[in-house]
Amino acid sequence: MTEQLHTTLKTHRAMHDLTQEDLAQLVGVTRKSINAIEAGRMVPSTVLALKLARALGVTVEALFSLEG
Repeated sequence: MTEQLHTTLKTHRAMHDLTQEDLAQLVGVTRKSINAIEAGRMVPSTVLALKLARALGVTVEALFSLEG
């Protein structure tokens, strides 16, 4: 069985009326990185996951979970 990372990043970002560019600037990455994470093409580092959670006011577990 293969586990896959599931993210609700796009939903939480939209709840804060942030564009991918806005969120990218808040956490110090490119818009393409945010896009890749939301699309499931990139798994964020632990540090980036923590920064994203902090920027959105949620826990890492609220943004990311394992499926499978």
